[in-house]
Amino acid sequence: MLTSAVKRIDHVAIVVASLDDALTFYRDTLGLAPSSVVEFPSEGVRIAFLPLGGENGSQIELLEPADPETGVGRFLASRGGGLHHICLEVPDVEQALADLQAQGARLLDTTPRKTAEGRGVFLHPKGAFGVLLELVQRTDASSPIGA
Repeated sequence: MLTSAVKRIDHVAIVVASLDDALTFYRDTLGLAPSSVVEFPSEGVRIAFLPLGGENGSQIELLEPADPETGVGRFLASRGGGLHHICLEVPDVEQALADLQAQGARLLDTTPRKTAEGRGVFLHPKGAFGVLLELVQRTDASSPIGA
């Protein structure tokens, strides 16, 4: 068990072929205006953040691959667009990682990686009943929308 509890669903990430096309639906049809659109070169993606639920709410992240050879690019090529991962916020990603390693959880990361929100680790879908899970510790500069 994680000794530092999961705080909330941070975001749900959806892979899209085109942010512009996806925003036509999410922004113009559903009314979910992006708080920002950023380039994240280390992961080879462009991300639109769509805040939900007010202060400390969750987000939808639309991920557009910038390069077909990245993980997200390969995901799009092999599976098409759709749900990529669910991210849970934790107060201490190092402790969460140590707890998961001690329990023998299937992980994709052995150390936290830089994320758009702070620092995170990914759990392998085969160990999480078919869902890619990310645990993230937000940095002060990346506090939840509205916080």
